[in-house]
Amino acid sequence: MSKNPYPLRIDAFTHIVPQKYIKAALKVIPETMQQYLAQYPIPSLSDLDTRFRIMDKYEGLMHILTLTAVLPTSKLADISKADRAKWIDLIKLGNDELAELVLKYPDRFPAAVANLPMEDMNAALKEVDRAVNDLKLRGVQISTPANDKPLDSPEFLPLYEKMSQYNLPIWIHPTRGDDYPDYRTEKQSQFRIAASFGWPYETTTAMNRLVFSGILEKYPNLRFITHHCGGMIPYYAARMAQFQDTEEMMRKKPTKNILRKSPIDYFKMFYADTALGGNSPALMLASSFFGVEHILFGTDLPYDHTGGDKMTRLTIGAVEEMDISDADRKKIYEDNVKSLLRLPL
Repeated sequence: MSKNPYPLRIDAFTHIVPQKYIKAALKVIPETMQQYLAQYPIPSLSDLDTRFRIMDKYEGLMHILTLTAVLPTSKLADISKADRAKWIDLIKLGNDELAELVLKYPDRFPAAVANLPMEDMNAALKEVDRAVNDLKLRGVQISTPANDKPLDSPEFLPLYEKMSQYNLPIWIHPTRGDDYPDYRTEKQSQFRIAASFGWPYETTTAMNRLVFSGILEKYPNLRFITHHCGGMIPYYAARMAQFQDTEEMMRKKPTKNILRKSPIDYFKMFYADTALGGNSPALMLASSFFGVEHILFGTDLPYDHTGGDKMTRLTIGAVEEMDISDADRKKIYEDNVKSLLRLPL
């Protein structure tokens, strides 16, 4: 029997809402937490035995843990200072619990990612230091938009500088609710458009802002991991270049003094997960654009009716069907994320 060329499959983008966090959140944000649990009655979100049974179906499967943020941070502007302090403590408790899970189950969870209180950048920077140095978490997760603000807002620059110094990645998770209407004449989005199309759009917009604001120029070793395979970027690369040429012609090269390279070169600096629910041709396109070294195996587990089993099965199937070498497949499954997070596996 030939040796398996990729014995590990490290899922770089899985979500969890652990038990201690749930109990604490039911006290701090009871209505929001209750609504979330009712909307997503998925046992594998919080029950480890259920998650382990799914993982055991797939050889060498390991999960990088990210905490599902059940409260959009844009709401925090409306709560009192005392309640905001409780929310920051809740975020810290969630990070503590992720670190405990990694310590207790290193053969299941090789790493976890910190959430941050982005509405309070001083608190966020302190939590980065605590998460990386004390909890040994291997990066941070932020939402886009953050507090309804673009990711190139000046207030977020200290975070990018710190993560650049730590040389650890930032996971970008898009958020868009049904309160984003699809048309100006309507009050709510319909037919799950806000999530199915709105989230990849949010990712795409964030990547554009990070590129054209010059943030990647200023912090060239800053690493962003984008969800859902880089949104629309790989598919629309030529169109982006076309519109940038037109924009420069019409506005006399507005990016000339910001970017020293072609914008496309900066977009290729991003990392992209494979969380598309399958779709090998799309993965081939993303691999061609970003380079196989920037593609990370990720499923978005557990958000399907099987608690993530279907997502895992379809994503692995799509990676297996990619027209690439076993060596490149191994990069996607384990090598890239191990290098990016500096995992001692």
